[in-house]
Amino acid sequence: MTKAYRQGQILKLIRGKRIATQEELAQELRAQEIAATQVTLSRDIRDLRLVKTREGYKEMAPEDIGPQFSLLAAEFLHDVLRAQNMVILKTSPGHANSVAVALDNERWPEVIGTIAGDDTILVIAPDNPTAESVQEKLLGLLEGN
Repeated sequence: MTKAYRQGQILKLIRGKRIATQEELAQELRAQEIAATQVTLSRDIRDLRLVKTREGYKEMAPEDIGPQFSLLAAEFLHDVLRAQNMVILKTSPGHANSVAVALDNERWPEVIGTIAGDDTILVIAPDNPTAESVQEKLLGLLEGN
């Protein structure tokens, strides 16, 4: 298990439920068979820029997340296709990565993840109906511009 994986699981946990203490976080990680010492958790909390609030740990707003997805989509997105639970985005050459990063930063709950090449992005949804809804949402962005 890598640091990146552990930190990804921590983010998933705090986004999904109220976790008020490091001990609760450690218990949740142990339930996923991820061992982490108190020192490691403290370091991860700092690295991930988590803050303790009355509602539990929360992410601090990123300082600079780059251009908004809607701006990049308007400029570089050319086509939106669907294949079962995947949506394929065609972009201008050399721009797929920045568009994919911006889409990831949007944190759409219906998007599991993205994979980018030079001019193509694969957007993965959990199932076919969700992929269809993602496609419609993206086509709406294209039509709106």
